[in-house]
Amino acid sequence: MYLVTSESMRAIDREAIDRHKIPSLDLMEKAGQGIAERLLIHNIIDPATDNKVAVICGKGNNGGDGFVVARYLHEAGVNVCLFFIGPVKELSKDASVNYNRAVKCGMPLTEIKKVADFDDIKNYSHIIDAVFGTGFKGSPRDLSAEVIEFINEQETAVIAIDMPSGLNADKGTHQGAVIRADYTFALALPKYGLFLFPGSELAGVVDIVPIGIPDEVMKKQKLQHQLISAELVAKKLPERDPQGHKGDFGKLLAISGSTGMTGAACLCANSALRAGCGIVRVGCPQGVQTVLAIKLTEAMTHSLPDIAKRGVLALRSLGEIRKLSKEHDAIALGPGLGLHHETQELVRRFVANNEKPIVVDADALTALSADMNTLKESKAAMVLTPHAGEFERLTGVTVPDEIQERFDSVLDFAKNYNITLLLKGSPTIIACPNGNCYLNPTGNHGMATAGSGDVLTGIIGSLLAQGMTAEDAAVCGAFIQGTAGDMAADALTARAMIAGDMIDFLPEAFDALDD
Repeated sequence: MYLVTSESMRAIDREAIDRHKIPSLDLMEKAGQGIAERLLIHNIIDPATDNKVAVICGKGNNGGDGFVVARYLHEAGVNVCLFFIGPVKELSKDASVNYNRAVKCGMPLTEIKKVADFDDIKNYSHIIDAVFGTGFKGSPRDLSAEVIEFINEQETAVIAIDMPSGLNADKGTHQGAVIRADYTFALALPKYGLFLFPGSELAGVVDIVPIGIPDEVMKKQKLQHQLISAELVAKKLPERDPQGHKGDFGKLLAISGSTGMTGAACLCANSALRAGCGIVRVGCPQGVQTVLAIKLTEAMTHSLPDIAKRGVLALRSLGEIRKLSKEHDAIALGPGLGLHHETQELVRRFVANNEKPIVVDADALTALSADMNTLKESKAAMVLTPHAGEFERLTGVTVPDEIQERFDSVLDFAKNYNITLLLKGSPTIIACPNGNCYLNPTGNHGMATAGSGDVLTGIIGSLLAQGMTAEDAAVCGAFIQGTAGDMAADALTARAMIAGDMIDFLPEAFDALDD
């Protein structure tokens, strides 16, 4: 599912209305009906138990959508009270039509001239925000700002139509008052601002509601950036053979670990196993092999030559690593390797001649940043997973703040070096050499903890070993780790999370995809 700006969404609406002759009122009807149906089907609103629902409408088409939602909820038996910011003569054309339809249904309807015009809204079970939509820019003023602040003061669940009112649809920022929603139902396509901080926090749970715009209208806009969804990931995950054995589910070689950083190797190996890999072997320095053998139960360890018993990989281990790699389906390289100059040279030489699918992270990225020609020499399917600082070391370019520029910067790198690049952050974005770009909506600030990247490396390495392409492994890996992180945050709080918690919740994350 593609992401849109407010401008591209307007262009899509115009194309549907002007060229495909779909009446704008029909689109509004589908939008309101779709939201109402989802509220009822998912029991967000229950006519049998919820006492009152307030629908608060603005003067524009977002308000029109609100009138339609109110009508369908009313017809389903929900006790709906309509409020709108008037006067009626200032409603948009389509909003005015649906205002009149709502009036005919006999719902209580109040024109808000001041905040005191709201009755005792504390008794309402839900508030539906239909004040401003995708096209809003700037800062809410006067009565609209007061209404938004009033809504936020209530302890009632808030449902936003298309965008939380006051939020910039393109940047996820706001100037002044903005709705804090529990749910947001985006119409037709998701908007960038719903997944960029602070918009991602203000939007709550985001759901996408189709409104009857034909696919060819969407395609004509040549949208570039896709939102990763559970449906997309579920389709991409490899099938599991019920009669398969461990060798059928991939063999991963993790080159990782050094003195003081055995934990990184363990997190990588354990997450790979939890992500479905049949066999994981950790290639590690001789000086830490005993420690890792004790810490790892399911993964195997393989002792490699180290430097004067310092517990860091020596350059002379290169031949043995190359031999090991031929016995495995994919490689995970980097977690906890350390920054010794011999180890760094080892990384560069191995990557330059490796032919197996590989995910590169952490200290291995630092090694590559010293000689970027290494990436161009490699013929392997490769995923690089830098955070912002590592990306700057690789490119010499600071990660742009503006999301469109960020996508462009990452995509240029992916194309130039013919690799898949996963830029970790809020949000995580993925760019592929074929031009495909993705934004990952899962994850939270609790994942900003030591070892989180090692977990991601293990998951992606596992998926590569199971036969997925670099693009699909990166896309699925990011989404699955974020889902596990969200589940861990719900259970443990984001503040108290550690990286291992994400591994513990991987089974639930996969189970959610199977539902």
